[in-house]
Amino acid sequence: MGTMILAAGATKSGNPAFTFIILAVLVGLFYVLIMRPQRNRQRKAAQTQSQVMPGQRVRTTAGMYGTVVSGDDRDVVIEIAPGVEVTMLRRAVMDVVSDDAMPSHEDIEADEAQEHDEEPEPQAEAEAHDDAAPEDDWDLKNRNI
Repeated sequence: MGTMILAAGATKSGNPAFTFIILAVLVGLFYVLIMRPQRNRQRKAAQTQSQVMPGQRVRTTAGMYGTVVSGDDRDVVIEIAPGVEVTMLRRAVMDVVSDDAMPSHEDIEADEAQEHDEEPEPQAEAEAHDDAAPEDDWDLKNRNI
């Protein structure tokens, strides 16, 4: 049994330079595939955040869309609805949205008004279905109380 341990310890693992080359290649791949693209994204985001100006439509990291009202080196004031202004860190701005990509408040209100004019009232339709719905256990429990 002792000779087996000595024999296992006496085996050579190969050239140490080859091990170093493999390790260097793995570190290089890690840098090229992960670190470099992340650094480029951070650089682009910082450039976008520093160039935000009043009047631009932006999307925040929280997913809110709004228009920049004012700002300084650290904070920006964003109007997210007519008359609703929020102060956020400049870092919270994810990107600038083009005006044609985002509908304006007037477009949204016009669409909502058009939807209400075309569709029948959902309450009247729901009441008709409630009368025809079969009773379930919950309805029976409420009647007993």
